[in-house]
Amino acid sequence: MRPVQRIRYALTITGLLVAASLSGCSAASDTAGPCTPVPNGTAVTAAPGTGSAVPATRDLATDPEIASGYRSDMTAVRTTGYAVSTANSHATRAACGVLRAGGTAADALITAQTVLGITEPQASGLGGGAFLLYYNAENATVEAYDGRETAPAAATENYLRWISETDRTEPQPDARASGRSIGIPGVVRMLGMVHAEHGHTAWRELFDPAVALADQGFEISPRLAGQIAESAPELARDQAAAEYFLEPDGSPKPAGTVLTNPALSKTLSTLATEGADAFYSGPIAQDIVAATAASTGGRTPGALTAADLAGYRAVKRTPLCTGYREHEICGMPGPSSGGTTVAATLGILENFDIPALPPERVDHNGGVPRAEAVHLIAEAERLAYADRDKYIADPDYVPPPGDSPQTLVDPEYLRERAGLIDPGRSMGTARPGDFGPTTLGAGPRTPEHGTSHISVVDSYGNAAAMTTTVESAFGSFHMVDGFLLNNQLTDFSADPVDTAGVPVANRVEPGKRPRSSMSPTLVFEPGPGPGPGTLTHVVGSPGGSVIIQFVVKTLVGMLDWGLDPQQAVSAVSFGAANTPATGVGGEHPAIDTRDDGAHDPLVTALRERGHQVSVAPQTSGLSVLSRDGENHWIGGADPRREGEVLGDTR
Repeated sequence: MRPVQRIRYALTITGLLVAASLSGCSAASDTAGPCTPVPNGTAVTAAPGTGSAVPATRDLATDPEIASGYRSDMTAVRTTGYAVSTANSHATRAACGVLRAGGTAADALITAQTVLGITEPQASGLGGGAFLLYYNAENATVEAYDGRETAPAAATENYLRWISETDRTEPQPDARASGRSIGIPGVVRMLGMVHAEHGHTAWRELFDPAVALADQGFEISPRLAGQIAESAPELARDQAAAEYFLEPDGSPKPAGTVLTNPALSKTLSTLATEGADAFYSGPIAQDIVAATAASTGGRTPGALTAADLAGYRAVKRTPLCTGYREHEICGMPGPSSGGTTVAATLGILENFDIPALPPERVDHNGGVPRAEAVHLIAEAERLAYADRDKYIADPDYVPPPGDSPQTLVDPEYLRERAGLIDPGRSMGTARPGDFGPTTLGAGPRTPEHGTSHISVVDSYGNAAAMTTTVESAFGSFHMVDGFLLNNQLTDFSADPVDTAGVPVANRVEPGKRPRSSMSPTLVFEPGPGPGPGTLTHVVGSPGGSVIIQFVVKTLVGMLDWGLDPQQAVSAVSFGAANTPATGVGGEHPAIDTRDDGAHDPLVTALRERGHQVSVAPQTSGLSVLSRDGENHWIGGADPRREGEVLGDTR
């Protein structure tokens, strides 16, 4: 990284937007001009022939954020020296301003995260956690930062199952909306760590855009309005959340309503002045403890303490880097299962000629995937998820098989797993690999859905892929000091043992980090010597346990099929966890969902192979950047959310 002069500047929202629109932060696509709040592409509420883009009935305890349509015919954004892609235009523009002023990818992350916490409060914020992969161009190294929440010291293995040993009833109103779901937030501590190691812009100045936005307000977007409406009954249980998101009569605030957040402005100003430590001790920490312990609205309190907050530490881990054809893929190790499961899926697919099965009729929306390709990819994912479900947990508590993260991604092992795939018939449910006697049982999959992703490349060549979350939409519905607290502990298995009485790897334990599916990913072309080689792609998405599938289909689209980032992101979402169900995203205009997909050639071909196909709309939020042959950057933002890519004009 070239040394740069420390930059001191005032990033007001007004000044930032002027700088973005007039001085080089442009959405330089074929159809988009200078920076504007509206991304390119034609917005549609539902794809042709699909009916509603939102499922009629949903389980708020487990379902992802709402589907909110699809923007057809988006085109890739082309920049020269730096680029940023997030799931919300406000955050993209603010982060782009930081990059334009000479900030690093680490600086831009902080600004993007603080703005996302205002404009996408259902997805991420100060009260959540994150995983980050950071490429340091100066010494050509990849670093993995773990800002995952941890369980309180008082949490027992039955913490989520029942109220106490003498009152064996479920926490009220359920585990997710009770105080029991709240883990010690990690994102602020993690961002403080990465800024200390890689930031150039003064920490306090990076909060200016979010503070200004909290003070001046922003209009509720249609997507946020839809999520408020669906979550209104649960938001009403918390006085602060109700006052912020609901009208006095309890009805949801509609799209277009201007929201100001003076409480969050105060919190952000405190963090800007006093640093990350101010979140983990003092008045903010005391307020978090009090909110977690609240029993208002009939909620069961949690056991989080001031000592838990004061003792929280973000962790640097060794990235999981594996080969895929001529590429090197780097992802997060445990406690995220994302890096392992993406790598295992790709390692299995390397035994098949996937490049010979590109989508048909490729257009701006990515074309139509071939049934043969979807079948092989879904089967590979089933095998990878089977191992993920059984073996992956917090490595500080549960070592992986062979006491090495490489065991589950060993090429010879994955070659054997590939041999289990029948090209003509789905296996339905895969068995995990056998690594000999184990004291660990398989736990059920756990969701995480209130999530967002940020991809950044700065002008010095550094890059960041950060997936950030409060778990479910609006987290635990507990609001304090202007931000929502996570419900991340429901990513643990509530049952500490399996049906055979064997301890579950992902059970609750004091201080433990719950398993995640977040999959921030960096891709490299291997170089001649040690180190990761040339950075080529920055990838990630929200979407709960389906994140893995979203990242896999995007990587295959770019690396095997030659799609540009926007085509790969826009392409039909498909894949499977370790169940007989295979998802084919019905929000996409290429999929005919009439009569449950009975008239769609891809769906019918998969069903003929034994797949139980769901055409429910998918809720990815992919943010992708890739290097082109001229050493410039091309970006894509997911048409299923409100994202945007910006950078310096090509």
